[in-house]
Amino acid sequence: MVFVSGDREQLRTTFNSASALYHQARPEYPAGLYDELVRLARLRPGDRLLEAGCATGKATFPLARRGFQITCVELGADLAAEARRNLDGFPQVNVVNGAFETWEPPHAGFDLVFAATAWHWIDPAVRYQKSWDLLREGGHLAFWAAAHAFPAGGDRFFHELQDVYDDINEGLPPGAQFPEPAELPDERAEIEATGLFTDVAVRRFGWEIEYTADEYIRLLDTFSGHIAMAQWQRDRLYGEIRRRLAERPDGRLRRGWGAVLHVARRHDAE
Repeated sequence: MVFVSGDREQLRTTFNSASALYHQARPEYPAGLYDELVRLARLRPGDRLLEAGCATGKATFPLARRGFQITCVELGADLAAEARRNLDGFPQVNVVNGAFETWEPPHAGFDLVFAATAWHWIDPAVRYQKSWDLLREGGHLAFWAAAHAFPAGGDRFFHELQDVYDDINEGLPPGAQFPEPAELPDERAEIEATGLFTDVAVRRFGWEIEYTADEYIRLLDTFSGHIAMAQWQRDRLYGEIRRRLAERPDGRLRRGWGAVLHVARRHDAE
């Protein structure tokens, strides 16, 4: 996903308005993703982790349960407050309201810096160097995102809905792809090009979730592009989603998800 600077700065603040919905509507990441993250980053209970853009704590919770000490830096004040509520049972988790790019910790030397569906919102001119600075020698960087994926034999609902997106001037750009989970692009070349990280590992995961019309609309209401739509656009789109799903016997759709986990070790001078 590519943004110009102004788009990134504007859109990344929209999630704060959806803080109440975010934790409920956004998908959980597969347990296997966390297993691979822990293995590849050689994490042990008690290690110090820094999360950039925790939102409501969707990825924080499973890692907190594994016994890691986690500092979360979240730009949105409402999202940070929601994360504190969701993570209240973990005294080793600290949620800070601030921008990752400018935040300075009392103590650096983290074992892992990670971001879950937030890495692309961080200023690309800053994010790798900032992560390197915050890590201990031999520490790891990790990031992944929950992306729309299209498994073979999957539900065609999204394809069929494109005429409505076109009608409301929110159609896909020419040449848009519909990748299967195994075809999702990775950022290996970008990581290696920084010269700051080595031993880059990439793992792909895919899963599907069923949604009713109400559940799907709640999910869409947490996406920056849909939050930024005019009310008439959302009314038209959501009305069609309800109408078309009402024509299905079970009233449900299946949405495909994919995640590409990147783990890389900080490169230190020999």
